[in-house]
Amino acid sequence: MTSPPALGNGSRLDFNSPLSEDRAARLVTSLAAPSPATILDLGCGWAELLLRLLAAAPVATGTGVEVHGPDLARARTNAAARKLADRVSFVEGPAESHPDPADVVISIGAFHAFGTVAEALKALHSRVNPGGRLLFGAEFWERPPPADRLAGMWPGASLDDCTDLAGLVDQAIVAGFRPLQVQTASTAEWEDFESGLAADVEEWLASHPAHPEAATVREKLDAQRGMWLRGHRGFLGFAYLTLAVS
Repeated sequence: MTSPPALGNGSRLDFNSPLSEDRAARLVTSLAAPSPATILDLGCGWAELLLRLLAAAPVATGTGVEVHGPDLARARTNAAARKLADRVSFVEGPAESHPDPADVVISIGAFHAFGTVAEALKALHSRVNPGGRLLFGAEFWERPPPADRLAGMWPGASLDDCTDLAGLVDQAIVAGFRPLQVQTASTAEWEDFESGLAADVEEWLASHPAHPEAATVREKLDAQRGMWLRGHRGFLGFAYLTLAVS
C-alpha cells in the first residue's frame, strides 16, 4: 500500500522559500556580476539557488551546508545532472559549524542556526570576504498581527519573533553591512510556495481517500493550511536583502 509523501518535503518546489523564477534570476544575475570565486550557502536545502549561481559564475566554486540529509541528496543529484558536481561540495551539518568565508554568502530562512536575526547577521559578517556580498532572507511583519491571527500561526508565535522591514534592514546595518537591494516576496510568491509545500500530499490524499493514514494526513494538511490562511497570510513578509560588507 502506497504511503503518503512527507509533508513539506518540497518535491514540487524549485526553492524552499517564497521565491519566483523571475526574482531568482535577477538575484543570480546581481550576485554573479562581480565574478565571485567562492560561494557559500548556509542552510542550503537542496541548493537550487547555489547551483544557479554557480552556473552564472563559471569561475566560482561553491559549498552548501545543510542538516537535512534528503535535501543534500537532491542537491547532489541536481549538481551532477547540471555538470556542476566538480565545482560544488556539500556538507551535512549545522551552518554555525562552517566558519570559512566566501565572496558570496547565502542565508535564506536559516538565521535560526545562529540564534536571533541580529546574532545571525553578526556571525555572517565574518563569513563574507572583504568586498563580498551576503544574500540574507528572513521573515518580517508586514503589519503587526492581532492576537487572534498570531494565535493561528506557528506554536508559540510572538510579536517579538519578527521586526518590521525597516527594523530588519537596520539590524543588517548595525552588523556592519550596507543594503544594496531590499526586496520582499509578493502575495503570488507566498501562494505558490505554500500551495507547493502541500501539493504532492494533497494529490496523494485525493487518490487515497480510504487509506488507513488518510485521516491523519488530512488533519496535518488542514492544520498547515490554517497556519497560513488563518494565521500569517497578509501579516508575515519575507525579505531578500542583498548586503555589502561596509
